[in-house]
Amino acid sequence: MVSENKKGIVGRLLKTMLSFYPVMLPITIACIIFNAVISSVPSIFMQNIIAVVEESWKSGDWSAVSSKIITFVMILAIFYLLSLAAGFAFNQLMAIITQGTLKKMREKMFNGMQRLPIKYFDTNNHGDIMSYYTNDIDTLRQMISQSFPQLLASGVMVFTVFCIMVYYCVWLTIVVVLGVFLMLMITKKVGGGSAKFFLRQQSELGKTEGFIEEMMNGQKVIKVFCHEEESKADFDRLNDTLFEESRKANQYANILGPILNNIGNVLYVVVAIVGGLLLLGNVPNVSVSGLAIGISIVVPFLNMTKQFAGNINQVSHQINAIVMGLAGTQRIFGLMDEQPEQDDGYVMLVNAREGENGLEECEQRTGTWVWKHPHQADGSVTYTKLEGDVQLFDVDFAYEEGKPVLHNISISAKPGQKVAFVGATGAGKTTITNLLNRFYDIADGKIRYDGININKIRKADLRHSLGIVLQDTNLFTGTVMDNIRYGRLDATDEECIAAAKLSGADDFITRLPDGYATFLTGNGANLSQGQRQLLSIARVAVADPPVMILDEATSSIDTRTEAIVQRGMDALMEGRTVFVIAHRLSTVKNSDVILVLDHGRIIERGNHEQLLAQKGQYYQLYTGAFELE
Repeated sequence: MVSENKKGIVGRLLKTMLSFYPVMLPITIACIIFNAVISSVPSIFMQNIIAVVEESWKSGDWSAVSSKIITFVMILAIFYLLSLAAGFAFNQLMAIITQGTLKKMREKMFNGMQRLPIKYFDTNNHGDIMSYYTNDIDTLRQMISQSFPQLLASGVMVFTVFCIMVYYCVWLTIVVVLGVFLMLMITKKVGGGSAKFFLRQQSELGKTEGFIEEMMNGQKVIKVFCHEEESKADFDRLNDTLFEESRKANQYANILGPILNNIGNVLYVVVAIVGGLLLLGNVPNVSVSGLAIGISIVVPFLNMTKQFAGNINQVSHQINAIVMGLAGTQRIFGLMDEQPEQDDGYVMLVNAREGENGLEECEQRTGTWVWKHPHQADGSVTYTKLEGDVQLFDVDFAYEEGKPVLHNISISAKPGQKVAFVGATGAGKTTITNLLNRFYDIADGKIRYDGININKIRKADLRHSLGIVLQDTNLFTGTVMDNIRYGRLDATDEECIAAAKLSGADDFITRLPDGYATFLTGNGANLSQGQRQLLSIARVAVADPPVMILDEATSSIDTRTEAIVQRGMDALMEGRTVFVIAHRLSTVKNSDVILVLDHGRIIERGNHEQLLAQKGQYYQLYTGAFELE
């Protein structure tokens, strides 16, 4: 019923839960087992009570019957009270374990997701990723809170009842086992058939949610291009596929219950008939108890048959939830098993101050940063001041093996220089900046930062030293001040306001209803695109990095606002190494070096005047002979 792969998932899940609750989980399991065992013993008391009545009927002495029956009933009542206490305990503990496990699993997923490389998010549908935290976690909740306890309790009850059956009568036990064997074969056949469809259902559900998210984000584009009918058709195709997989999965699961119920009823009748025949034929009993076959054996056996078959049926009812839960758990563990971003760097960025022997490392923020370079060969440590000298030597790169997008790229950016990238979409401009941040690693060549190979620099420290303003802005739920402070969490309000003034954002912020305390939601939906871009620039300004990357930073700003921003940017860029990507050539005219890229190669380099004098592609772009796109 559960494949080898699924068995591995179950084992891993149980180990994970045990690591979360090493004491509480065993106690809960013990309570479930105790409760299940107690629920199996009424048949023993029934046999004893019927035996007492049967014996008194044969002897004609009824004097001691009532006292014995009362004793049995009192003992059974005590057992039931203990069972009630155990049931209450395991239900309370199970609630804590279930929600606690989900909480810790979500934390593990999210924390692991933060360590994943950018490539993962570039190649996976965001809606499908969200499905891990919603649908898959919900199927796991149902499996832990309901299916696992029911499965364990039913398993214990089946084993306990089987032992009692063998103790009283092997003949009738064989009849029950044959019937249950038939039930198990059907359960395996039908349950195994539904497993693959439930796994497909979870996968299709993730795709459908991803499509819905995409359509919601692109609703304006859909309206503008009157693409509503096509969107509906695409959704219907995905929804139909989801429906088919869900229908097949639930078809298998839903026919199982009625089949097993009817087999259980037939088995009850067969046991009654066989028991009657054994009584009429005075067949010698084979049992551990050594008791002869009588009414006191056959009647409790009918009750045990119901219990036995009923618990097998209970297990079958959980197959739906178990298979869905295992499918969801498999996807969750798949996300948790994704390889985190590799970082072999050991050169760190640290605060420094002037000491007697030059720069010295210190804990306090001084505004002076150095690269702390431990040398593995002799154990010595050297310090290199962070200046923003970036050099690329013969760099090649491909997102997919065999499909290079950069060829033999060499760039020299001295501290304080402004380097601009110009070229058509897809020429490789943004790819170069992705390599500087080590969002991706180069295939060949070298990149040096202040003379240090960037592969030796820890990625977190490297990215701390780089400020980047993207074409697509991302603002987070919180106040305007919070969003600016995102660039440096220890920045004071005064530093955030200064950064906003420097970027030109202060003017519109002070006109907002609550100024810097204005609350933003939905990626700053209550702001214009230009205002959002100004905030993202202010966020970089407060980080005060020595190297800045401006990827179409002013593309969403009107000409008047651009002039305001440009003045602030000029002040911000002073003394820093700046890489600029722009389609508006007016924004790169004052660059020290302009690089013209075409299909991943640098075809021209020089300043504005030099490139115009060459009358090459830059000249044609600037004079409007042809467009970038």
